[in-house]
Amino acid sequence: MIPSKDEWRKALNDRHGTDLQNKISSTTVCICGLGGLGSNIAITLARAGIGKLILIDFDKVDITNLHRQQYKVSQVGMYKTEALRENLTEINPYLETALHTVCITDENAKELLKDCNIICEAFDNAECKAMLTNLVLEEMPDKYIVTASGMAGLDSANLIKTRKVSKRFYLCGDEISDASDGIGLVSSRVMLCAAHQAHMVLRLIANKFEV
Repeated sequence: MIPSKDEWRKALNDRHGTDLQNKISSTTVCICGLGGLGSNIAITLARAGIGKLILIDFDKVDITNLHRQQYKVSQVGMYKTEALRENLTEINPYLETALHTVCITDENAKELLKDCNIICEAFDNAECKAMLTNLVLEEMPDKYIVTASGMAGLDSANLIKTRKVSKRFYLCGDEISDASDGIGLVSSRVMLCAAHQAHMVLRLIANKFEV
């Protein structure tokens, strides 16, 4: 049986406190890229009762995604935006989502991101990461961005950290490991980095900043 919205909200209030939950439930987060990082960030924020998620990705679910991304075998071939919303709704039926099944570029980024408070960069491509980060920092002064660099391999989980680059820019990962070096992406370490990103989002909402 699906709990009522009041029951759902009370459970979150009891866990997080009413004041903080009001802030979480009033926040819109944009997740750019819905792979190993983005899909796990979305799941975590949905469980926390985030108000709205804007989900951006042009790709479809592939069998090679299943070892580290929050999709199911039955969803292979679906667009990631649609598959992820399906899964998020099973977790949090009161989550508001907006889907953009497109490739984010210099030309469309500002329009796609205009309605969010916090942006999570979750791309695989270094050029896309740099493009998005630079655009937000240079042209969107009212928004925070939480990015990732370095989460591949079987190195220690304790090397995954969150670093404050500037007041509006936070970087998660070990900042060293690369998927092209050695063993590649492993689900547990990717999830650790995604959890850092999601947790930083919640800290920003609570006005808690890294030093």
